[in-house]
Amino acid sequence: MLMRTDPFRELDRFAQQVFGGPGTWSRPTAMPMDAYRSGDEFVVVFDLPGVDPDAVELVVERNVLTVKAERRPTTDEQVEMQVSERPLGAFSRQLFLGETLDSGRIDASYEAGVLTLRIPVLEAAKPRRISINGNTERKQIDA
Repeated sequence: MLMRTDPFRELDRFAQQVFGGPGTWSRPTAMPMDAYRSGDEFVVVFDLPGVDPDAVELVVERNVLTVKAERRPTTDEQVEMQVSERPLGAFSRQLFLGETLDSGRIDASYEAGVLTLRIPVLEAAKPRRISINGNTERKQIDA
């Protein structure tokens, strides 16, 4: 049997039970993420360890990207849980996508508990070089 004493873990667990427990679809828990720009795309990475890829839902409506996931408990009823520290329930995050991102071409991949979204930057929003045309001759204007 595994035993561990951590008074702060117990305090966190107690607070979770009193103030809402695990996340539900009506009141989901936030999921950790990183977001950065890499060249011509915007990359968002979510940590979802232990979540089945079928339990992840991605929805884009107008400029809002919603990511929902659910980590379900073990369904084996013969198990007597000794320690349960991994959060269960629903997780959700909403991102407001700027007008410069192409939300119609989002690429999503899931590997080793990490969901990675790649959102291309629109051509019109990419930096471009503007050439300057000029006349090297000077003209004098008589008044």
